[in-house]
Amino acid sequence: MTGARGFNIEMIGDRINPGFKSTKALLDADDLAGVQALAVKQVEAGASALDVTIGPREATDPVFLATVVRAIQDAVQVPLCFDSPSIHVQEVCLETYDRARAGGKPAIINSITEQRWELMNLYKPLGPFQVIVMASERMEDGAAKSNKTAEEIAATAKRATLRLQAEYGIAPSDVYIDVSVSAVVADTNGLHRATLQAVRTLHDDPQLEGLHLMGGLTNIGQQLPPKAADGSDLKLALECAFLTLAVPLGFNTILCTPWRNYHPLPDDNYVLAAYKNILEHTGSNALRAVRKLYRA
Repeated sequence: MTGARGFNIEMIGDRINPGFKSTKALLDADDLAGVQALAVKQVEAGASALDVTIGPREATDPVFLATVVRAIQDAVQVPLCFDSPSIHVQEVCLETYDRARAGGKPAIINSITEQRWELMNLYKPLGPFQVIVMASERMEDGAAKSNKTAEEIAATAKRATLRLQAEYGIAPSDVYIDVSVSAVVADTNGLHRATLQAVRTLHDDPQLEGLHLMGGLTNIGQQLPPKAADGSDLKLALECAFLTLAVPLGFNTILCTPWRNYHPLPDDNYVLAAYKNILEHTGSNALRAVRKLYRA
């Protein structure tokens, strides 16, 4: 779909999450009408699916969790993405989810990792569903290790995608790879550059045709001031700068607040130029490049 004001990109709405204070207040008050209104607002802003989590309560109050899922599906007719590492929580969500109320489309499980593959035990009894795979970490010698290079990110993503296809018959078009968009302020090892390179590699792989390449953008501007050196909204501009470079490489899905003004930046945009400069550096030089975002 075409969304986000010019980007050819799919948006999964992220606002039904108690990490947002306003959403936490709704959930704490059992305000189902408020949650429904939030779901409708996201879909009207262009979200083609909604991420859903109610926080710690989902593990202790499965009745309320199921009630929230049903309430959302009463309000909107898009797929829901269930965001929990707990197999028990995911089981409640999948048992409650009604495909007919989502236009016949399956739910999305967020998220599978190589060391958290047990969530796939739900596929045969409760599937089919689509899958979000975290490509930021891999299993090696029986332990989880962080991926730091484009080769590691792409290899983990491909290995998981082909495993899903071989073991469960899940086509790449039903798999979302979360390449993990990290905070630029802490990127002294070229992780952003590696992420963009991995997106290109995965998009160009003929075995992975149809694969969704995605990420959330909320971390990218962490610990940075609100304004860029040119006076623009720094966090939004940085998110747009990432998308301006990533979308042409094959990045096609964002977990996001759908009504944010995501748009391609022109070549002469200050933040885009500064972000490109960051991508060229590592170590202390990268930190100095980050400061150019907000220091004239």
